[in-house]
Amino acid sequence: MHSNLRSATVNPQKDRKGFSRMWHATGYSMAGLRAGWGETAFRQESLAAMVLIPVSLWLGGNWVETALLAGSVVLVMVVELLNTAVETAIDRVGPEWHDLSKRAKDMGSAAVLLSLLLCLGIWAAALYQRFV
Repeated sequence: MHSNLRSATVNPQKDRKGFSRMWHATGYSMAGLRAGWGETAFRQESLAAMVLIPVSLWLGGNWVETALLAGSVVLVMVVELLNTAVETAIDRVGPEWHDLSKRAKDMGSAAVLLSLLLCLGIWAAALYQRFV
């Protein structure tokens, strides 16, 4: 009972069940997407996704290739949102420079870079297979 009492005062979402929980979680997710849209990198990746995901339907030879092409684009967006979440949480702690804060932000940035390289590699291989 103590944990229920604590969760009710700290976060009412923890006490929700079923459809109510899903409904509220969807609202939080939409708020996260709106917040992400305020970030230049996420906005650019979203605009690229609006082009690349439909192109993946044409370029992919079967559902697996299409899923890999589209999934690699979505993965970049997911990693970008997580990177932004890390940066935002660190900035909430304080604006002063700290080695651990820099390290966390650098690792988030590296994760975005790796996801972009993976996406580029997948798309380059698909384009090569289709046209060369």
